[in-house]
This record gives sequence, C-alpha cells and structure tokens, in this order.
Amino acid sequence: MTGTGRLLRLVLRRDRWIMPLWIVGFGILPYVYIAGFETLFASAQERIDYAHISAANTGFIALYGPLHGDSLGELAVWRGGFVPLMIGLAALLTVVRHTRADEESGRTELVRATVVGRYAQLAAALIATAGASLLMGLVVAGTMIGAGQPVAGSRALGVVFLLSGWMFAGVGAVAAQLTSGARSARTVGVVTLGVSFVLRLGGDISDDREFLAWLSPIGWVHRVFPYGENNGGPAVLAVVFAIVTVGVSAYLLARRDMGAGLLASRLGPATAAASLGSPLALAWRLHRGLLVGWTAGFAALGLVFGGVGSSVVQLAADSGGVDEVFSRIGGSGAVTDAYFATTAAVCGLIAACYAVQAALRMRDEEQSGHAEPVLSTSVGRFAWGASHLLFALLGPAVALLAQGLLAGVVHGTPGPVLAASLAQLPAVWVLAGVTMLLVGTWPKMASLAWGVIAACVLLLLVGSLLKFDQWVLDLSPFTHVPHLPGGTFTPLPLVLLTAVAAALGGLGLLSLRRRDIPR
Repeated sequence: MTGTGRLLRLVLRRDRWIMPLWIVGFGILPYVYIAGFETLFASAQERIDYAHISAANTGFIALYGPLHGDSLGELAVWRGGFVPLMIGLAALLTVVRHTRADEESGRTELVRATVVGRYAQLAAALIATAGASLLMGLVVAGTMIGAGQPVAGSRALGVVFLLSGWMFAGVGAVAAQLTSGARSARTVGVVTLGVSFVLRLGGDISDDREFLAWLSPIGWVHRVFPYGENNGGPAVLAVVFAIVTVGVSAYLLARRDMGAGLLASRLGPATAAASLGSPLALAWRLHRGLLVGWTAGFAALGLVFGGVGSSVVQLAADSGGVDEVFSRIGGSGAVTDAYFATTAAVCGLIAACYAVQAALRMRDEEQSGHAEPVLSTSVGRFAWGASHLLFALLGPAVALLAQGLLAGVVHGTPGPVLAASLAQLPAVWVLAGVTMLLVGTWPKMASLAWGVIAACVLLLLVGSLLKFDQWVLDLSPFTHVPHLPGGTFTPLPLVLLTAVAAALGGLGLLSLRRRDIPR
C-alpha cells in the first residue's frame, strides 16, 4: 500500500473536472425532482392519484422501478430510478480508467518503478471513487433535508446513492483484473451493469419472478424505499457485495502479471490477413465486437419496451384526469405516445454513450501506441480517424434500428415507434462529432464527452419539470428532436443537427491532421 496517498492525489487531480460533475449533478437530482413535482401538481389529490396509478402500471415500473407510497419524497426517489444505474456506470468507468487503462498505456509501469506498493494504484482508484460516492450521498441527504423531507428518509436516500457507487466500483475493479485491455474491462463492467438492470426489471414487472430483482445489485438499492420502509436489509446486501468485489479484485491482482489479465488474450497470426489491408477494414476488426454487443443490448431493450408498452394503454382509461398530468410530463397528448417518446429519448441517450465510446476508440489506439505504427505506413490521419468516426455514426444507427423495429413489432405499431427511435440519430451524431472534435483538438480532455452526455441526461430528466428557460434546454441536441410518436414531425431540425454533427466531425478530423500523435 506504499504510495497510496500520492496516487490518490494524482487520481483526484486527473479527475478534478469530471468527478465534481457527477457528484453534484447526481447529488442534486432528487431535490430537483422535489421542486418539479411541487410545481407540477395543482393539489395533493392530483399527486396521490398520479402515484397510485404509476405504482400499478407495468410500463412505468419497468422504467423507474417499484413505487411504494405517494409522498413527494417517495415520488422523487421513484422518478430517479435510473440514477443508481448512472452512478454505477460513472463509478466503474472511473476505476477502470485509473487501473487497467493506466496499465495498458504504460503509465503503471513507470509508477511501479518507484517506491509504490502492488495494491497502491487499485486502492487509490477505489478510495477516490468511494469518497466521491460518499460526498454525493451527503449532498443528496443535505439537499433533501433542506427541502423539508424527513431526516431518516433523506439519510436512506443518501445511502442508496453511495452504495450504488461502491458496488460498481468493485465491479470495475474486478473487471480490470480479468482483461488485458481497458476497452474489454469497460465492456465487462457495462455488461454486468446491464444484466443487473434487466434482472431488476424482470423481477419488478412480474409478481411470480420477483426473486430476479433480488439477484440484482440495482434491485437491492431499489428496495431500500427511502421515505417509506427505509429497509436496511437490501443495503446490507449491497455493502457485502461491495466488500466482496473489492476483496476479489485484490486477490486477483496478486495472481496476475502486470499488463496481463486473468482471461488471456488469444495470440493473433504472425501476418495480417489480406482483409485488413485498409483503415476501414482495421476499424471494422476493432469495432465489430462492440457493434454486436450494443446491437444485442438494444434489441433486448426493444423487446422489453415493446412488451410493456401495451400496459400503458390501460392507463388512460383508468386515470380519471391523471392522463393530463402524464401528458404534461411526457410531452404529448396521448399516454401511449408519451411512453414511447420517453423510451425513444432514453434509448437515444444510451446510443449516444455508444457513439462516444466508439469515437474514443481512436484515442485508446493512440494512447496504447497502436496508432503510431499504422500511421507510419501510407495510411493518412484523415483516413484513420474517419474510419473510426464512421463506426461512431453508423453503429448507433444499427442499434437504434434494432431497438425501434423490435419494440414496434412487439407492440403492433412498427412504423411510428421505429420513426421515434431513428429520429434520435442526428442528436446522437452531434455528440459523436463533439467527441471527434475533442480527440482532434484537445485529446487529453477527450473524456469530457461523457460530461456532455451527463448534461444532456440532466436536461432530459429535469428540464421540462423545472420549466428551464428555452435557451438552456436548447443546449442539448435532444431538445430539437421531434417528439415522436404523437408529435408534429418537421425535418428542418434533424437536417440542422446533421449539419452540426458533420461540421464538428470535420473540424475534429482537420485538427487531428495538425497535431502530434501521440499527445
């Protein structure tokens, strides 16, 4: 453990912009929901009706999780059902960034050449992530108490947030020991997170399969029920899970060579195949696993969202006036349309994560030293960068096509649902262009692209609820996407978004030609 303190300071310095963003952003989100609900409902009875109908509706349970109660605090916790998932993603990516990614780039070898213990780097990454999660939990508890919510429930909500970070920091630590590359480690962590979400969803929407939710770390934190039962049992499971995963990661670290993973990479052939003779062919080889994995995940989302979409139809018939409340929240006049418009927006943001990850692959290639040998041949920088950018643009298109088509076919309205999903593409491409611009002009801060996605998520979740000024909402490209199905379709915003994405991507490629590699 020698040198942990200094490495911890290094981690905090490198993440001095990104870490505060997700601490404060996620930390104040429940307070924002409280403020939004106070302005949304004209009376307490309207809020109670909304809560009771939502608690019995399969579609909303699938999106946000179970709702037990009708107080403002319980509604805020329920509406923020996606937040533990986002916190888990931020935590595991942070740990992988400061462990496996540093090891892959050669930074760890330099650090370990000094007086540094074997476990110091892993400990520093975990302590930093756990500390950030703790601060986030304190922000949540403090803001909710300040909003007049019960102290016990506010503390329980803070525990939910910090445990979400602790559990998946452990998952990231284990993933970093299993693979020999940062990209593979991130994939293992994200797949684990996705499986956890699907298990939670399956257990919540089916009474006879509730045990599935108890197999999911996300399901555990959803069952604490702050401001309601304040159930401590699932929290204990989460603590045990975090401790076990951290212990397993330390055990695995001691039993592998530096630079290697426990899951050994297969040796490639001595000479490259003829099919790898172009930058595009090489990019296909590097991106194909990512494309297949994301497309399969989006197909699963389409089956789930399409299957539970039919239950939303019953909502309008039983609401007795609450359909107007749902219309104000969902942004369209029909509850079913609002549901699919919401799921399309969520899938669009997830597809943006795919686009950013694919665009950042060229930065990974640069940091790992793989780009330099490629560029030392007749391959130009423009062709090399464009081949990666192509998959950042077309990959999300394939994934959204699979999601929208399956959701529409399962629900029985393939055309409108597919159109709603594909309408998100220009906004996704804008974020891919932003990432390309950062890689080309400011490569050391390319990871800020994840912060841009986080800002878009916050605007989507709370912007309309808090009635932000339109210019603030317009900062997100997803604001300009037509609200489909049910809304008015105008092609001009999509054309403009596509033009902005092309301009950003083009500037990034031009800047890539004018800077040193690596830098």
